[in-house]
Amino acid sequence: MSVAFVDFAWAGRPVRIEHTWVGDAEPRTSEVLVFLHEGLGSVSMWRDFPERLCSALGLRGLVYSRPGYGRSTPRPPDERWAPDFMHRQAHELLPALLAALGVQAPYALFGHSDGGSIALLHAARFPGRVSRAVVLAPHILVEDVSIASIEAARRAYETTDLRQRLARHHDDPDSAFRGWNDIWLDARFRGWNIAAEIGTIGCPLLAVQGLDDEYGTLAQIRGIRERVPQTQLLELPACGHSPHRDQPGPLIAACGAFFPHTTTETTP
Repeated sequence: MSVAFVDFAWAGRPVRIEHTWVGDAEPRTSEVLVFLHEGLGSVSMWRDFPERLCSALGLRGLVYSRPGYGRSTPRPPDERWAPDFMHRQAHELLPALLAALGVQAPYALFGHSDGGSIALLHAARFPGRVSRAVVLAPHILVEDVSIASIEAARRAYETTDLRQRLARHHDDPDSAFRGWNDIWLDARFRGWNIAAEIGTIGCPLLAVQGLDDEYGTLAQIRGIRERVPQTQLLELPACGHSPHRDQPGPLIAACGAFFPHTTTETTP
């Protein structure tokens, strides 16, 4: 996977964002599908899924690493994220990135975990820009199971080879891990809840969760549908927190039905 970099100013300082384009060389539409990664994700951690999905849908896709992740500008060692860190990514960074790359509305969003929450916040703030969105294992509130799993991730980072494995995908694994882990385990974040903010989403929405998700319960996606009634739900058996890795075939098939005028692969 070849990557490129784009430079622009964000949060009062210059940032360099790693990104790559995937999918159909001659897409059926000019609409771009933007991928938003999880709390420990990056361009490379998506593996080949964005390419598979975009090729199946006949779309061009944009995959990028947020600041602090992958080969993008790392988080300064003394910087601790505030509870609104996902809001800032949704409301500030993502619009700036799309403008820098010349991506025009309407565009579609595909977000996983924290990236799913960012997709929801962006679609709620800019309802006229987003044509449709898919969110995998998104968070709209903090649950006890989320905190327990994130505490377990901290222990693994400190006592196993998790740091070395993350270093394959991040130039600065401490930047990626500590930025995400510290704020999620910060007492100020325990009351984070975006349920009241997402009701302005006007586009079609597909919300996906594995029945064995170790980071959240079905209260997350069912809570989304309570506030965004046009939401379609996909609850996947034999699937944990990463449906695109655990159940890529059914997920791509569901996206094929969700996106208009597409033909999808059905391989597992």
